[in-house]
Amino acid sequence: MRIFIYANESQRDEISLKPAVPGIYFHFSKNLPNADEIDNHEVFFLLDGENEQMNFNQFHFKPVVINSVSKKLSANRLPKNIARINGWPGFLERSVWEIACEEKDIFVPVFQKLNWEILAVKDEPGMVSGRVVSMIINEAFYALKENISTKKEINLAMKLGTNYPLGPFEWAEKIGVEKVFDLLTVLSEKDNRCVPSFQRNAKI
Repeated sequence: MRIFIYANESQRDEISLKPAVPGIYFHFSKNLPNADEIDNHEVFFLLDGENEQMNFNQFHFKPVVINSVSKKLSANRLPKNIARINGWPGFLERSVWEIACEEKDIFVPVFQKLNWEILAVKDEPGMVSGRVVSMIINEAFYALKENISTKKEINLAMKLGTNYPLGPFEWAEKIGVEKVFDLLTVLSEKDNRCVPSFQRNAKI
């Protein structure tokens, strides 16, 4: 199985940490696939940025996995051969990928061949882990604003108290504070608890 992966260097490094599987060939690219590349590959991971606006008809119903954290598939009426995951920094190296799709049966065989575990989730902004991490980051900024503690102490408390690999501000720096802000802004349209407690260009 030949898989085309449109990814930045960080995403490529995270995926490359996964064990190699015989018969699976990755073609990493810094550019979106052209017509010949679409013809010559069976599966596509479009991870560098959020690509919901492109013409997916050109993939001829082949499985396409996109990095779309804040925007739902249903919002853009994407075809059934499109699935969305969280391609934020740090999330591709996880042992389980959350995946939102309309037709799970299209994607299960792909991930079975890769020996990658997936968890089907609702087609909602942030899915599960992205939403949880963003809310934790938001609360940490609130705590900092109210002079409850310092960034260093908040990071340490979360790591020691919850066994998280990173503290809230470390997560924000790794993911990119603007990505977290954008997700919280979308979530806040239905939940006032998600109103961002920081600016999009906040310094970490």
